[in-house]
Amino acid sequence: MLPKTARKLTPSSDPNLLFARMLSDALLEELGHTHRAVKTAMRWTGASESCVKLWLTGTHAPRGVHLVELMRHSDEVLRGILLAAGRQDAVIALEFGILRTRIRALMQMMDDELAMQAGAGT
Repeated sequence: MLPKTARKLTPSSDPNLLFARMLSDALLEELGHTHRAVKTAMRWTGASESCVKLWLTGTHAPRGVHLVELMRHSDEVLRGILLAAGRQDAVIALEFGILRTRIRALMQMMDDELAMQAGAGT
């Protein structure tokens, strides 16, 4: 419990807390603010519900194998880690890969639509 004083709490410049907040922001961007976000991160990592909730609040950061699993499943977490490491070049490569995948999916949708239209016209 905090003492009842007139002092204002200032944001921490603790690197561990800043890292935890960065990961929280990335996870929330990727998964949203729902209970489904907790369940999804649990499924990705095998971590407990309480751990994942602490990650999402930004008070604790995942370590070790959980962090690797989050990076494996979340482009936002991977992007955040790369930026924190000063690897802008790798972020650009990541963005290019994501864009390429989306273009392929769009082309497939267009091909499927054209095939349906051609089949309906006969």
